[in-house]
Amino acid sequence: MGSKILNYIALILVIIGAINWGLVGLIKFDLVAFLFGNLSLLSRIVYILVGVSGIYLLTFFGLLNDISDNE
Repeated sequence: MGSKILNYIALILVIIGAINWGLVGLIKFDLVAFLFGNLSLLSRIVYILVGVSGIYLLTFFGLLNDISDNE
């Protein structure tokens, strides 16, 4: 159960990061910086957690391969 919660948290953080980068690219608006301050400690923690979550979710590529092998 703990692993499932970690997967959901990582997925949510990566989605937040994707939305933030989309906003930066489209309208030059950094939502994380707006909410927590430009490179404040809290915004840096959010950026780090998003990055770590992205690296963690790289392990899902192996799961995708396993799923396609079973079909």
